[in-house]
Amino acid sequence: MHAFDILGDPVRRRILELLADGEQSAGEVGKVVQEEFGISQPGVSQHLKVLRESGFTTVRAEGTRRLYAVDPAPLEEVDRWLDRYRGFWAPRLDALATEIARGKRARRLAEPSAPETA
Repeated sequence: MHAFDILGDPVRRRILELLADGEQSAGEVGKVVQEEFGISQPGVSQHLKVLRESGFTTVRAEGTRRLYAVDPAPLEEVDRWLDRYRGFWAPRLDALATEIARGKRARRLAEPSAPETA
């Protein structure tokens, strides 16, 4: 599967968001995803399997628990692919930041001065 096929699924994206905060058990991930998406535990397990087999997550056993974590390598590949397209939006974002700063400065200059106390 291509990386964007993996990331195109909202359940898998949510799982990666949860794991971005640190390693979590399959049960912890499942509880959140089941609640948010209304899917079954086997459905969550299938998404975890896809993420694991595609290299987006790692898993390790700790007793009877399976702990999942994000593997950054595939995300770094996606980032490199996106790099060629950043030129389309980076200048616009820079211009937006400039306009926001100008607006803040203008508001600050327009505010009446605080009265001086002696």
